[in-house]
Amino acid sequence: MNVDELVRDSLREQAAEQPPLDPGFADRVLNVRRRRRTRRIATVAAATAAVVAVAVAVPLLESGKDEVRLASEMNKSDIIAHPDQSPPRDLIAAGDTALAAYYTYSKVKTSKDTAVSQRTYRILDQRNGKYVKDDRWSMVSVAPGMRTAAVLERDLPVKRIGLLDLLTGEVDRWIPVERGVASVEFSSDGSKLVATTYSKSPDLLTRQDYDLDGDGKKNDYEPDRATSHRTGFYVVDVDTGQADWSEVVTDNQDGLVNSRQDFAFSGDAKSVYTGLTMEPHQQYYDLKGNKVPAPPNERYLHWFVEARLSPDGKLAAGDFAGGARTTASEIIDPYTGKRLHKVRGQQLLAWVDNKRLIAWDITPGANEFHNALVLVTIGSDKTLPLSGARKGNDGAAGRWNPVFATR
Repeated sequence: MNVDELVRDSLREQAAEQPPLDPGFADRVLNVRRRRRTRRIATVAAATAAVVAVAVAVPLLESGKDEVRLASEMNKSDIIAHPDQSPPRDLIAAGDTALAAYYTYSKVKTSKDTAVSQRTYRILDQRNGKYVKDDRWSMVSVAPGMRTAAVLERDLPVKRIGLLDLLTGEVDRWIPVERGVASVEFSSDGSKLVATTYSKSPDLLTRQDYDLDGDGKKNDYEPDRATSHRTGFYVVDVDTGQADWSEVVTDNQDGLVNSRQDFAFSGDAKSVYTGLTMEPHQQYYDLKGNKVPAPPNERYLHWFVEARLSPDGKLAAGDFAGGARTTASEIIDPYTGKRLHKVRGQQLLAWVDNKRLIAWDITPGANEFHNALVLVTIGSDKTLPLSGARKGNDGAAGRWNPVFATR
């Protein structure tokens, strides 16, 4: 029995325990909220047996053919897992959802008293299925199909958006804008971009005159949470490059938004939303910058739960629902907010299909921050590891953060 057969058998065994299918997928979470949520999950009861994941080596050339099989097209019906890799080196995917890239943070000093929180990306090389460092970009958003990424250069905000060919690694086209942007996100169909505009870098950090991390030294840097330099957003047509800007005035006296609080599209791309640090957790705007109510099926979503709506729109990923000794997240009715299911996982990241999701989770007894990517299934208390566990604590340098895309 080869490794592909082992993986398939493991998945069949897991699927056999599920109820039958019915007839008929964001940026950094506020540290204080995530810590509050994850403190409740410092330990996990060893109540369930773990599914053993097998790392699958994927050949990228079809035998006897010259045509290159791109990583984004490989094994869409299978699980490609590497539970021994953290950070990942080789393609991780489940169904149509793949880890298209990931990034780490580092603090880069810009003066005696200032620094910036800088991202470094590793992007999937489509021809060999490996993640390759590309330090040209401060922001990367991968389009559905994983052929194109929208990229921003260093020294935010910038006044052009690049469309990066993920097969060649070169920028095919630059889209100029008049106002500085510091974030880009694709719509769910890849036809539009929303680019958040800022007058200054939202990643600027200032040296504090007190000890934040408890090491006895006054050498820590923090963002200015009382000030927002966000000015609005562009909606960009990817085909034509037409970019229409809308002003959004942000009064942050009450700390209602973070120093970086980017816009993203609603599921149908007819509006955009931004996160709020308190109820109702997010605010929607039409594409002209006017406040509008949330779409009916997004009223109960939270911006820090990245998975959002299931592919068929009938379910929504909810918040943490575990306790002091268990990890769990809830699946809710998107129209009522009522809890319909509980699944394993600290945080739900992306839907694989209408029954399965990719989540962060920890092994029983592990440090609450040493979480790995896992596959969770509605109706099952088992998980399938997809990556190795991250090291360090929340906010520590070198911890990697996933970027998912449909392939």
